[in-house]
Amino acid sequence: MTPAEIATWQARLPAAFGADARTRARRLAAWLAFAAWLGAALWWFGFSPARLWNGLSGLATIIRLMIPPSPGEFWLDILRGLAESVAMAFLGTTVAAVLAIPLGFLGAGNVVTNTLARFSLRRVLDGFRGVDQLIWALAYVRAVGLGPLAGVLAIATADIAVLAKLYAEAIENAERRQMEGVTAAGGGWLARLRFGVLPQVLPVMLAQALYFFESNTRSAAILGVVGAGGIGLQIAERIRVRHWDEVAFIILLMIVMVAAIDWLSGRLRRRLIGGY
Repeated sequence: MTPAEIATWQARLPAAFGADARTRARRLAAWLAFAAWLGAALWWFGFSPARLWNGLSGLATIIRLMIPPSPGEFWLDILRGLAESVAMAFLGTTVAAVLAIPLGFLGAGNVVTNTLARFSLRRVLDGFRGVDQLIWALAYVRAVGLGPLAGVLAIATADIAVLAKLYAEAIENAERRQMEGVTAAGGGWLARLRFGVLPQVLPVMLAQALYFFESNTRSAAILGVVGAGGIGLQIAERIRVRHWDEVAFIILLMIVMVAAIDWLSGRLRRRLIGGY
């Protein structure tokens, strides 16, 4: 190495070390800021090691009371509540999936070219997506009373906007060549949608609806806690009277039910989207 190259490297070393030092300082400052924010949040929520230890001790006591699980005397009510939860999820998802199809077409940019109309529809859907299923369930319980009907309406209302958005994105990603082929054959606007777009996106729509059915089966248990029927109502009643062994039995039934629906819907999704 020539003296000129040595001098060049010597000149670069301080700058490089200075850059590394600045980078380490910025990272240290970022970690300190995160630690300060986390500490402030824990202090705001009243966190303390003693409180955490008492909570874990209480949880361990509840787990011991859950063993062994027992169906209790009213096991038929548990099975009826489980069937209600599955029915609520199925009906709510079906209603949402059917109503979301026209909304998805109206929200797709390659179908509705009017920017203002499409933008307005999507903002309305955003507003519906901003309200959780539990809030809808509380509202419908007040409107139609206790029972599975409130749960079905809550699931349908919460899922329509989400499915419509997913359907619109699937329609926008459809290939244009099939639509152009239908147009070249003399087809009109409805024929382009029916034969050029729908065959491409229908398997995706069905797969997404199946996934939402699987997810809503779990959500139906939470909706029952607020009075929307289903297995959640059975869980809430047994927690109120501290029958933890029956709560454990219901939880095991729910795990088996969700696993079975997950397996079945997964196989159907793979067949619909052309998988193995």
